[in-house]
Amino acid sequence: MFLQKLLKMNHIKANAMEDISKFDDIRPYNDEEVAPVIKRLLNNPQFREVVNSYLFPGKQWEQVEALMQTFNSQFELQHTLIKDIVFQLLNRTASCTTCTGMENIPRDKACTYISNHRDIVLDASLLSVLLANSNYNTVEIAIGDNLLLSEWIRDVVRLNKCFIVKRNVSMHQMLETSRHLSEYIHYTIRDKNQSIWIAQREGRAKDSNDRTQEGLLKMLAMGSNQEFLNSLMELNLTAVTFSYEYDPCDFLKAKEFQQKRDNPEHKKTPEDDAINMKTGILGYKGSISLKFGHSINNLLSDLDNSMGKNELVTQVASIIDKEIFKNYHFYPVNYIAYDRLWGKNTFQDKYTEKDVDQFDNYFQQQLDKIDLPNKDIPYLMERMEEMYAYPLKNYLSTENND
Repeated sequence: MFLQKLLKMNHIKANAMEDISKFDDIRPYNDEEVAPVIKRLLNNPQFREVVNSYLFPGKQWEQVEALMQTFNSQFELQHTLIKDIVFQLLNRTASCTTCTGMENIPRDKACTYISNHRDIVLDASLLSVLLANSNYNTVEIAIGDNLLLSEWIRDVVRLNKCFIVKRNVSMHQMLETSRHLSEYIHYTIRDKNQSIWIAQREGRAKDSNDRTQEGLLKMLAMGSNQEFLNSLMELNLTAVTFSYEYDPCDFLKAKEFQQKRDNPEHKKTPEDDAINMKTGILGYKGSISLKFGHSINNLLSDLDNSMGKNELVTQVASIIDKEIFKNYHFYPVNYIAYDRLWGKNTFQDKYTEKDVDQFDNYFQQQLDKIDLPNKDIPYLMERMEEMYAYPLKNYLSTENND
């Protein structure tokens, strides 16, 4: 009897090992890999330059090196080094950071946090450190391989609990790649009981018109043998809303809009991605708000499962959008931008003449940063105003539909 039980336990352990190894190409590093990867990073001159120039400009390299060599787990790394880095960054680039709705989050059940996406790096980092600061487990983070511009960046993100979304694959590989990713997400939520974060769409919504990508929902449902709604409910989807008073990359996004308007074939280069990441990390953001919503499982269970799959996907996307929209936090810049575009002074009681002057000065400073030979100022201004007005417009749509 004992021998049978021992064999069964070994079989279960072997299956678990097989499950883990199946995802070696996309999973984060595990604790056994932390020390050797850190050693590899410490010997990388590019990593050292970034640390010295941006992360710890006031510290001696030997101090950083000695600290990093003490880490043997992701927990130690995130709760000692990463948390400090993010909070120091916020102290330099944000006037205040607020987090609400954390009472909606279960402590004993993993969630798939799905959110709007403003900043390439900071959204997920901020989510993780705020969870850690309240004694919740940090999240695993979905990151596109287009952002992994060098091996040391790949090492850093995988150390920091990121799993890789493969974007640069051929059309005939796309289905299998999506299924593999979805299986990993289901495995992480179901078997590891580890929460994850994923943006509601591939890349940022450059005009801030945040809409859940229906293809993303189809991908998320692929990783289980259950029907579409039950598969999504297994992931415990929970909406999270990020609101930044200022987007340091707004001028870069406006520039890209004009580039694509003038040349439909225009595509961002890896250098453009690097500039966007650096600008987003180091640029001034003003006030930042993060708000957790509830799990949408109750709303999903109310849907009619007899609907066609495409209609169900559209309904689920709409549910997530509404959950994100209703939890925005607004600043004078949002109200002014809305009034300039669509409002006809609808919200003039929400801002002062001083706010208007600050708005005009800020937008002029950002427009001045755009280096295009044929700069279309009215077009660029309108695109930037949309970035700040769309969240309010979408919030108002939820009020009108209630």
